Formats: sequence, structure tokens, C-alpha cells
Amino acid sequence: MRYFFHIGFNGFPYRGWQRQADALSVQQIVENALGQVLKLPVSIMGCGRTDAQVHASQFFFHVDIEKEWTFDLLFRLNKTLPDDIAIFEIIPVAENNHARFDAIQRTYDYFIHTYKDPFLSTTSTLYLEKNLDLDKMKKATSLLTQYSDYRALCKTPANYRTTICKVSAAILYADETGDKIRFQISADRFLGRMIRIIVGKLLEIGKGELSIDGFENYLITKETPKTFEPAFPQGLYLSKVTYPYLDLAPRADF
Repeated sequence: MRYFFHIGFNGFPYRGWQRQADALSVQQIVENALGQVLKLPVSIMGCGRTDAQVHASQFFFHVDIEKEWTFDLLFRLNKTLPDDIAIFEIIPVAENNHARFDAIQRTYDYFIHTYKDPFLSTTSTLYLEKNLDLDKMKKATSLLTQYSDYRALCKTPANYRTTICKVSAAILYADETGDKIRFQISADRFLGRMIRIIVGKLLEIGKGELSIDGFENYLITKETPKTFEPAFPQGLYLSKVTYPYLDLAPRADF
């Protein structure tokens, strides 16, 4: 029987979702916990990869478990897992449903705070910038749905068969003081470092180092910038994953 597990995790202590031989990953921790509780070897397939220190307020993986359990698996798993990984739901699905390949849309959020706050240091990115031009940043953000080739805003475009991404929504939010900023983007797929590179360019626009026209020129010409600095990872969240047969609201409310 195949199951989808709806989970969330604070990725700051980990080197990303995917299991690695020489580093601690979220997948490794979850597989070990499942194996311990079910008392059998377990291999799981996640809905995607996340970079080191990147979070997920909604994430899915699938696993095939032949023998049905007779205890509260959700309770036992959450007791076994560390506090920074949570299992929200366990959902029986069809045998051919795939957590990674069946996803039709993913949404990411990126959080920024502009003042030093010890309670945000691992869950949002600090940029000590008091005079960001939020209006220009919002105008640049609105351009993202008008283009589909993101070759210029990818770390390794040659690694992909195509750099086409269908961005369905992109919004920049800010509180009244401009001290807390949230960038949200939804698309059918994303490229390596794409979101963090976009946020880095939006920050350049906010600081007056890059014009809106200059930003749009990357999207028009598809020419990679001579220099780019991806935004730091700890502000990035995978926050929504949608399937043709499964569309759940995230458990975390920002």
C-alpha cells in the first residue's frame, strides 16, 4: 500500500532534504524514525529537494508499506522524531501516485527582517537595510509572471533540459514599517537557486543598485548576470505543494 506523508520541518540544522553520505539530512532522520517504529527497512521518496538550511512548512513524501500497522503511527512517529520535524497526516493513495513527479505546482515563501532579532535568526534572513525601495521591488516582482524562461536566474542552467518555468503568481508583501518582508512565488517547477537569486536581485533593486529595466533585461535576453549573490537559505520555505488529486492547506500559518 502506498501512503503520502504530509510533513513540515525546520531545515536550519540540516544539509537539505535528500539523504547524503557525509551530512545530516531530513530524509535520513525520517527514514530512520520510520524504520525504528515499523521495525523494517524503509525508503521514502520526497516531493523535491531543499538546499541546506531551507525549511518546508508543507512537504510530502511517499512510501510503500505492505503490512498495515495496528498502532497509532502518527503519534509514535512524532514522539520519535526531533522537534524540528513534524508529521501532520498519513494519507493512503493509489499505487502509482508519486510525491515528486505528480506535483503540478509548488509555492515558496522567502522571509526577510531588517533589524536584528534573536528569535528570527534561523527562520528568516537578516538584511540590515532600512531604506529599501519596496515599491520598486514590488514592480519588479510583478514582472515574473510575464516571462517563462528563467535561464538567466539559475545557478547552473546547463544542467537542465529546459529552463522554462510557468510562474503563476509572484507577490511581495511588507508590514507597515517595512521591517518584515515576504516574497511568495508559485510555479510548476523551479531551477537551482532560482528563488534565492531572484530575491538577491530584488534586494539590489531595493538598494538602488539595479534598475527595474535591468532586472527585466535578464528575463528578456536570458543572459546570466555577470555577478549574482543568492539570498541566504534560512529565509526560504517550501510552503505549498499541489497535486491533481491532493490539495491540502499548509498547517503552518504565516
